[in-house]
Amino acid sequence: MSDDDQTLGITESKEYATGDWYAEVCQKAGLTNYGPEGMSGFIVARPRAYGLWERVQGELDARFKDTGVQNAYFPLFIPESYLEREKDIVEGFDPEVAWVTHGGHEELEERLAVRPTSESIIAPYMSQWIRSHRDLPCA
Repeated sequence: MSDDDQTLGITESKEYATGDWYAEVCQKAGLTNYGPEGMSGFIVARPRAYGLWERVQGELDARFKDTGVQNAYFPLFIPESYLEREKDIVEGFDPEVAWVTHGGHEELEERLAVRPTSESIIAPYMSQWIRSHRDLPCA
């Protein structure tokens, strides 16, 4: 997308560059901004965008709860060993994984990843919690 925010209309092709098109639409609609310089891929959701997100979450949450589904929360950070178990899933994310190697000044025994996908942390717990169809719905 052009750095010139004054350009009228959408310049990216929805058909040929869907991601760039979507980013341009969101920026020109005043929904998002890119994060700080040097932090590629970080997007700031402005208040209007976050309000839309909350409405979508609220609607979906109500629909899920109407069917008996309950929410669960999982950590943002996961041990490297969890990612290794799901290598085929994570392979495409590998270059983009952010790693935590220290807690304060102490080096961690095992690196922690800012999880690029949720399967690697959720699946082990679901296999403990769900033993038969009677345990469903869950999460």
